[in-house]
Amino acid sequence: MTRKLAAEFIGTAFLLVGVVGSGIMALDLAAGNTGVALLANAIATGCVLYVGITVLGPISGAHFNPAVTLAFLLRREIVSVEAFAFIVVQVAGGVIGVWLAHCMFDLPILQTGTTARTGINLWVAETVAAFGLVFVILGGLRHRPEAVPTIVALYITGAYWFTASTSFANPAVTIARGLSDTFAGIDPEHVPVFIICQLVGAILAVALGRAMFQQPVTANEPGR
Repeated sequence: MTRKLAAEFIGTAFLLVGVVGSGIMALDLAAGNTGVALLANAIATGCVLYVGITVLGPISGAHFNPAVTLAFLLRREIVSVEAFAFIVVQVAGGVIGVWLAHCMFDLPILQTGTTARTGINLWVAETVAAFGLVFVILGGLRHRPEAVPTIVALYITGAYWFTASTSFANPAVTIARGLSDTFAGIDPEHVPVFIICQLVGAILAVALGRAMFQQPVTANEPGR
């Protein structure tokens, strides 16, 4: 259990170092071009996810995300005590990751976000982002478990661009980004609704995933 919690803490911390650190670097180097900055931010985040899931997945499953942990709890693939412990260390790791990013770029370590991220369009986007993330994880585990690191990394990289919210899709990430007044930041007042939408998306993905991925699909089945 200790190794699992350490893996979740380290993985989530490095995820936030990647998200916030690459956002700071990208905006500095892009000379105000937010499109280029977002592209660099998305690629860096996808790379960190791929490496983290590949290296730490065999230890803890590499959730790095309370919405993913909730999904496995609903599927009864993790017990409630373990799920709660995962969520605690994920949030803690995310906060530490943000502070490390601030430290590396010589910024005040303690900050709060000021970027407004609110509105029905962004709430729908976060629901879609979290739904898609959990859904592709469940589908990947069912059909191509060895490809899950690649699937997740590619999904998040793409979702940065096809969702209006830039796909936070992770309550721990959302909380941590509320503590950063940088390119990746979010006003803390807007964090709770984002988290609610992410959890709703995860629950919907579990429900649909149960129907889609519960039984093997063969070429001989009707409708195949």
